[in-house]
Amino acid sequence: MAQLSCTFFSEVLGTETNLCVVLPDPKNFPGVSSPKFQTLTLLHGFSDNQSDWLRKSSAERYACDRCLALVLPFADKSFYTDMAYGDRWWTYISEELPAVARAYFPLSARREDNFVAGNSMGGYGAFKLALRHPERYAAAVSFSGALDMATVAHFGAEQMEGMAPPFSLVFGNLDSVGGSENDLLHLLRANAAAKNNLPALQMYCGRQDFLLEANHRFKALADGLGVPCGYVEEEGDHDWPYWDRWLRQALDWLPLRGAPVEG
Repeated sequence: MAQLSCTFFSEVLGTETNLCVVLPDPKNFPGVSSPKFQTLTLLHGFSDNQSDWLRKSSAERYACDRCLALVLPFADKSFYTDMAYGDRWWTYISEELPAVARAYFPLSARREDNFVAGNSMGGYGAFKLALRHPERYAAAVSFSGALDMATVAHFGAEQMEGMAPPFSLVFGNLDSVGGSENDLLHLLRANAAAKNNLPALQMYCGRQDFLLEANHRFKALADGLGVPCGYVEEEGDHDWPYWDRWLRQALDWLPLRGAPVEG
């Protein structure tokens, strides 16, 4: 397994940005001349960066055991959104990043080989990618995700215990979040109405997590719409011990082959 950190110029952001990548060793697959690996795009939470999943969990070891590549981008405090007063992080994450990562690294572009997951802000970003681009991902996982953004944005200061992000800089008028493409509940309804082939969805949230009610609201809507969405709720808080514990189970849940495809 190789862990790489790279810096490159983003045309979308207009500046250099950072990316971590974990790759299986191609020498382990001598029968595949040009291997392309299944890939999990792993998104960080608010106040974190692209290295936190690797520094604070066993993500690299879990991926190594499963022949899975990891792509870990930096997205600042953007909530994976083209910010009202800031950079176009949504366009970068959803459009530029996949193209750049596949140009530099041996990653499969096939839907069945791509998955997305994240914690907290990253859980929101993972489900946002899955619901806005269901044709690109086979599965999406949210760990303690901020899944009801119309509510979280309005009451963020209270819910995030004094660590609220600058929601107005991200979304502009907070009354405009509900019913927009930044509202996961709206996206869920729209996909259900269109009968889109959604990625498999899986949620994890601890009973002591301050985002528990947001997770309950998303799950209740999914059930009401008949959208399959797995949910695990156990004792746990909004912290790395909880996310690390359930990351391993989430990777076991993903439809992984354990081997690359021919490029």
